[in-house]
Amino acid sequence: MSITVVGSIGLDTVETPSGKNEEGLGGAATYFSLAAANLTQVHLVAVVGEDFPEEHVTLLRSKKINLDGLERAAGKTFRWTGKYHDDVNERDTLDTQLNVFENFHPKLPDAARKAPYLFLGNIHPALQIEVLDQAEAQFVGLDTMNLWIDITPDDLKAVLKRVNCLIINDGEAKQLTGHINLRDAAKQIQSMGPAIVVIKKGEHGCMLFGADGEIFSIPALPLEEVIDPTGAGDSFAGGFMGHIVRNDAIDFDTLKQAVVYGSAMASFTCEAFGPDALSNVDKSKLDARHTEFRQLTSF
Repeated sequence: MSITVVGSIGLDTVETPSGKNEEGLGGAATYFSLAAANLTQVHLVAVVGEDFPEEHVTLLRSKKINLDGLERAAGKTFRWTGKYHDDVNERDTLDTQLNVFENFHPKLPDAARKAPYLFLGNIHPALQIEVLDQAEAQFVGLDTMNLWIDITPDDLKAVLKRVNCLIINDGEAKQLTGHINLRDAAKQIQSMGPAIVVIKKGEHGCMLFGADGEIFSIPALPLEEVIDPTGAGDSFAGGFMGHIVRNDAIDFDTLKQAVVYGSAMASFTCEAFGPDALSNVDKSKLDARHTEFRQLTSF
């Protein structure tokens, strides 16, 4: 089993109360891939510029991520600059430079096209539709954001009709549906297409809503120190989808375990700048973190 992810790879400059990381490896597809690669085979489809450091390509390859779909285009790599407040749940975007990502039209190589699982990262819904028209996936996960909900609602609704699972945060769920109550919001989202809905709540964990009305909730792991939460949501998606692919199953028990693995991956990401901690995850560390969650939630 394998999964294809389509999304952004970039260079991030991030400042948090713990320090600053200049032009480090970033991008939603990067975090997703590094998390999912601990659990299954990943095909990465994205674009970078001529200035993208080869050391980052080497890192991705070292995790056995298939990079046949990584395009290197003329121009500069996508860049994002952000600053977190003392409360790291709040941040300001200081600069976004789309660069080569602005004209990106994903082209899926044969193996990526035939992968049975697909995750559509946070890109324009029109591009997500382009990917869906190429892919042969039997199960599709989706990420989106407040910008697309606001400016491209019709395209987003067209995508939602064609996916099996939506992973978004609580603010986006409320914006998309107009419901304050997350249970009501999840029901409305399910009526739009995706049978499975995962609503992330940052430091307060997340909620899983199944196709038959099941609900599961888990807290975030209380960390001693949050260094940099950038990419935590994408890492969650990678762990969540990776576990589903590894088991080739979407029964609710598997989905609950997927939430735990997603939360574990997100917690690793928060412990260092960029994907540094995430890229050093191995089976023993993941098993230990899984045990921490079990001890945290059992009674």
